[in-house]
Amino acid sequence: MLYRKLGRTGLKVSEVSLGTMAFGRWIDEKASEAVLNAALEAGINLVDTADVYGKGMDADDPNQSGESEAILGKLLKGRRDRVVLATKVHGRVGTGVNDAGQSRYHIYRALENSLRRLQTDYIDLYQMHRFDPETPLEETLGALDDLVKQGKIRYIGCSNYAAWQIAKAHGISAVRGWNRFESVQPEYSLITRTIERELVPFAQSEQVGIISYSPLGRGILAGKYRQGEAPPADSRLAAGEKRLELLLQGNNAHALVDGIRTLAERRGWSLAQFSLVWVLSRSYVSSAILGASKPEHIHDSIRYADRRLTPEELSEIDDLSRKLGILF
Repeated sequence: MLYRKLGRTGLKVSEVSLGTMAFGRWIDEKASEAVLNAALEAGINLVDTADVYGKGMDADDPNQSGESEAILGKLLKGRRDRVVLATKVHGRVGTGVNDAGQSRYHIYRALENSLRRLQTDYIDLYQMHRFDPETPLEETLGALDDLVKQGKIRYIGCSNYAAWQIAKAHGISAVRGWNRFESVQPEYSLITRTIERELVPFAQSEQVGIISYSPLGRGILAGKYRQGEAPPADSRLAAGEKRLELLLQGNNAHALVDGIRTLAERRGWSLAQFSLVWVLSRSYVSSAILGASKPEHIHDSIRYADRRLTPEELSEIDDLSRKLGILF
């Protein structure tokens, strides 16, 4: 496993990180332990979760949130110092009027609950899960800065923010002398490349680390789904994930998969291995989050993670993407 600096910070994170949205949602504690052990054995040191991850995401019940954090808290006993632990706040975690968002009130309560579930005194990277248009950025950033000074957070980041939203936040932090967002977590893969328009140039200019999620296009780039065939019974598509359905409907996904598979076979790699290395071949990506529900998903996907695609291969992929109307 290779490591990269997170943006302008001195923190080094593994090029591939472990996403734990499946923990407590699709897999139980025993299966989660096998996945975590495989990740740590492979040299992965960045583990990403969120306070909303759990069965409540599918049951539409915010009171069932936090299962991923709770499982991680148990599994990391005795090895907490081996990982850079990242979690998120924003989503609804209860039925109360203030049980969501990025107010000082909610951030303080949510962080304490995350610390309790994770059985730790601090979070290495605390991320705002989405932009909150209802709360002034000054309030959010002020609360986060106070928590950094209290030692409960090491770094702060954001997820699913636009470039202008981070720029505005950075301006406020600079004027007030507060800690700033050091990372952003966007969706990024061969099939979802829109961040290359504004977010990537901004992140490069301002030295903001990019921690990309869904590098395998929610399973599309792992070859799980074939046109005209029923999805695997245990897949996200079979469970009715709407964002995955939209990706398959509007991005010439099957044609792209066929083209990428040809390039992968030229190297003797699987589609998933090739797609992950494509993300890691982008120097502006600090880490790519790999969601896994089985240890073999990790072993197989990262087999060639230390390799890089050639300029010629990258050019072929760009040409194919343009031909198919993949926006970037």
